Amino acid sequence: MTVETKKEAVGIVGLGIMGSAYAKNLLERGYEVVGTDVTEPAMATLTAQGGRAVGSAREVAEGADILLLALPSVKALEIVTADLAGALRPGAVVCEMGTLPIEAKEACRAALEPKGAIVLDCPVSGTGAQAAVRDLAIYASGEEAGFRKVEAAFGAFARDVRYCGGFGTGIKLKYIANLLVTIHNLSTAEALLLAERSGLDLNLVFDAIRSGAGNSRMFEVRAPLMIENRYEPATMKHDIYIKDLQLIMDFAREMRAPTPLMAACLPFYFAALAEGRGKEDTASLFAVLKGMTEPRGTED
Repeated sequence: MTVETKKEAVGIVGLGIMGSAYAKNLLERGYEVVGTDVTEPAMATLTAQGGRAVGSAREVAEGADILLLALPSVKALEIVTADLAGALRPGAVVCEMGTLPIEAKEACRAALEPKGAIVLDCPVSGTGAQAAVRDLAIYASGEEAGFRKVEAAFGAFARDVRYCGGFGTGIKLKYIANLLVTIHNLSTAEALLLAERSGLDLNLVFDAIRSGAGNSRMFEVRAPLMIENRYEPATMKHDIYIKDLQLIMDFAREMRAPTPLMAACLPFYFAALAEGRGKEDTASLFAVLKGMTEPRGTED
């Protein structure tokens, strides 16, 4: 058996559902990985996978020329940007991978490029389950020369890696992708509930629909979770995805583009939060809809 030689180091700041999947796939394909996270279990997982866990974003920057930022919020990005600013290697490429406001990504770029780095906007389309098996799409935007430096590393953990143009193009594409994900997730729940109430075998429904015109990637990914009522561990948590919903609506409002189906979905995602499903997978919209069919107790 041929053992692949080690490739250059890739640094990852944020080892959550997505970041840990990036790390695992990079390591399996011969890359060195240095990473950090705010939680000890995430750090322990990286070490167990064969990566090197360090105590700060600054130490990640000191150990790698390619940096992947997999962060959950604008505040986290601001903190990490400040930490990176004094430690970047000359010519380092910083890839902001999150679903965040364009303005937050621009602020990161403005802070780090004067330090000699190339900053790219590289949002990722796909769930945590897809990330685990390299079934991701990366929408990279920014300086093309910087993209070419990280293209091979992206290919170690994504199925579709594409350069999309100037900085910010990637996140706009991600907003469009997530609009469709939002609608298709709810439509999958709606269709399965109708099938269940009509007496159909849901496994039969899954096999039949995914080979026909009604299929979608969200149907393929989320329908099995709905059929099994399996919502933890989450591949995308409701309380994180709510942030994405707001970003999409803000972007559509700014573009003055009507989004009637997107708007119609929102109450059901918020209902999931109201039911305490914040840490569950967004597939639990099926449980939310199902709860609407259950008889309520009569009042005296």
